[in-house]
Amino acid sequence: MKKKTKMIVQVAATYTGTVVGAGFASGQSIMQFFTAYGAYGGLSIVGSTFFFVWLGTKMMVLAHRINAFSYQEFNVYLFGKIFGKVANALTFMILFGVTAVMLSGTGTIFEEQLHLPYQLGIIISIGLCYLVMTKEISGIMAVNSLVVPMMLFFTILLAVKVVRVDNVFGSVVWQDQQLYNWKWLASPFVYAGLNFAFIQAVMVPLGSEVDDESALRWGGFWGGAGLGFMLLASHLAMSSRMPEILQFDIPMAELIRDFGWYVHVWFLLVIYGEIFTTLVGNVFGITRQIHSLYNIPKNVIVLAVLFASFLISQAGFTSLLTYLYPLFGYMGVILLVFLAGKRMPEN
Repeated sequence: MKKKTKMIVQVAATYTGTVVGAGFASGQSIMQFFTAYGAYGGLSIVGSTFFFVWLGTKMMVLAHRINAFSYQEFNVYLFGKIFGKVANALTFMILFGVTAVMLSGTGTIFEEQLHLPYQLGIIISIGLCYLVMTKEISGIMAVNSLVVPMMLFFTILLAVKVVRVDNVFGSVVWQDQQLYNWKWLASPFVYAGLNFAFIQAVMVPLGSEVDDESALRWGGFWGGAGLGFMLLASHLAMSSRMPEILQFDIPMAELIRDFGWYVHVWFLLVIYGEIFTTLVGNVFGITRQIHSLYNIPKNVIVLAVLFASFLISQAGFTSLLTYLYPLFGYMGVILLVFLAGKRMPEN
């Protein structure tokens, strides 16, 4: 029983850590997809929580039943041989773009919050990523099991200290400005679609490697529920400082700054850890995909992917996230529709 509980916790933490990347942990993507729409963003988060529970659970169980080595086999099963290749190309493009965003996010933490060189943060992250990749899926699970509980702790801290009854809905003027903005209705679908690709990169191999299907189901449920809670708490905390919080690249760190330098620095380490978990997960997924197609040593693929991502990351964190995330989100919605329509094979 203890072994199963431990596996459920590891699966849930890995799922949560895969999603809570640069945009989520820093607050940027939450602000763009939810908080920008005021109180209506909270309603979108409820829908997103449902999608996360359903998406993670179905993806892992399906991968387990078809024994998918990587997202390539998963997409071929979902879309067939011809359209599966198109889906794999889309997934690869999303993973690669988000990997560049992750690297850029680490550089931004060093530059904006620690007043250190932008490139230093990126180079350190590349080195650490290469080391973790030598352990593959076990290394990813270990990192997530360490970082995710700390991120959850800081989210609870924000919810208790920052969110108050009188500021839950933020500025009244800000809310009035969002009254006729109906884009919030699409946010749950687009945000889930955005996360579809890099959830695939880690959760498909994990689903095929975990023997206990019930552990995957419970892990998907608690992982998705945890994501919903963290989304809502972060959204409410940022709503209390809208619209002035919009000027920061890492708004969540600005909210934590009021707690003192020690807590602020510790939170920056947690944000870095969350960005790093998604970075590693994406590189892992891309490496498996390329390695399954070409007989190239894995360490060479990892270095090539990191170098290419380094070049793209020079565009800057906010610029990459602002333009790439919505685009990738709409692309991911297409993949979501096919997943929803696919019947689960017999166990």
